[in-house]
Amino acid sequence: MTEKLKVHSPYDGHLIKEIALDDESRIQEALAIAHRLEQSKPIPAHERISILNKTADLVEIRAEEYALQSAEEGGKPLIDSRIELARAVQGIRDAANSLGQITGHEIPMNLTASSMNRMAFTTREPIGIVAAVSAFNHPFNLIVHQVIPGVAVGCPIIVKPASTTPLSCLNLVNCLYEAGLPKEWAQVIICKGALAEKIVTDPRVSFLTFIGSGKVGWNLRSKLSEGTRCALEHGGAAPVIVEPDADMDDTIPLLAKGGFYHAGQVCVSVQRVFVHEDIVESFSNQLVSIAKQLVVGDPTDDKTEVGPLIQDKEVDRIHSWVEEAKKAGGKILTGGNKIGNTCYEPTVILNPPYDINVSQCEIFGPVINIYSYKNRDEAIKLANNIPFSFQAAVFTKDINAALASAKDLNAAAVMINDHTAFRVDWMPFAGRKASGLGVGGIQHSMMEMTEEKLIVFRSKLI
Repeated sequence: MTEKLKVHSPYDGHLIKEIALDDESRIQEALAIAHRLEQSKPIPAHERISILNKTADLVEIRAEEYALQSAEEGGKPLIDSRIELARAVQGIRDAANSLGQITGHEIPMNLTASSMNRMAFTTREPIGIVAAVSAFNHPFNLIVHQVIPGVAVGCPIIVKPASTTPLSCLNLVNCLYEAGLPKEWAQVIICKGALAEKIVTDPRVSFLTFIGSGKVGWNLRSKLSEGTRCALEHGGAAPVIVEPDADMDDTIPLLAKGGFYHAGQVCVSVQRVFVHEDIVESFSNQLVSIAKQLVVGDPTDDKTEVGPLIQDKEVDRIHSWVEEAKKAGGKILTGGNKIGNTCYEPTVILNPPYDINVSQCEIFGPVINIYSYKNRDEAIKLANNIPFSFQAAVFTKDINAALASAKDLNAAAVMINDHTAFRVDWMPFAGRKASGLGVGGIQHSMMEMTEEKLIVFRSKLI
């Protein structure tokens, strides 16, 4: 009998669907199919563009249905899942529109005697088989970012979605099929983690795109076959610097959204907020006021602003970290309690020690830490002194302070007067240090999934 994966709601545990799990023979079949495609010519570019545009149209038509599915299986509130689907449509269209920009360039010749009578230029070719291993927290749009760029540039794709949220992946890939993509060009594998490693580490795979746990991602990278390239997107513990001249009416709602959005289950979620001592009391009171008013509950309800954690064990972990902070001297200004087995109160902690879990590790939950500071340079030093480096932010009206902070913060991106979770899908998106490797974003991923080839033509007539 075929083993089944049971997909449950993270909010109330109800069974959404059962899906047959793939075994090792199916994985080997998928790799063999993809390898045969790799040896053949890719689908012509104009056909790929047409397929992507038709896919975007299909997703747009079904956006409400898919947003509800995403909210039910992943726990992100419906109000935010709708935004995710709108982004997904835009991302698919961006891939189609960007294909003409994935080009080579001319290399100057005839500059020296040895380079005379030559012309040189580069082209870009599909890198080969792409293995995509995805995460749960943006179950539709992450698949867009990992699969669509490969389809766009002509790579065979094997995608393994998160076991908690496979339905959104299937929805997208089925739209690709309906739009005209032959099924062998994008194969979905639903399997256990140990079997997923067999896909990733197979020597026929040319590129791994991985989104998820740093522990898992860096371990997989160490096992890749020689020559396999990769892009890793892991977690962060995003720092924010709030100067005394910051516009509080603008700043605090943004930071509340950036910290509590999707119950903090975002790799660039606002986590560590360094607030100048002159305004820390007022800032804290206003943030607490917002946190207390947030509606926590069923993610499929239009009114819900903060949904569940993806698994009960995550609720327990977050609570243990908050209790650790409390015992170590951090002041729980609001929250700090479980709501049933699946949700956690939006929590604000004032001045937890710098050497405990909530300050050093990615919380991945609805918890914001506030640290009072006197000197901005010292605050930035503390902000940088963790293993993670992804996106950061600074709030101030002083352009010199803003640019100085942006320069000194160790981050791949610094937002000025905006929260750390801001993203549009055409911008580069990358983690430094333990937070990742390579660059995401639709067009940037398309570049990473291609390789440059140099062609030199020699002729006495040139």
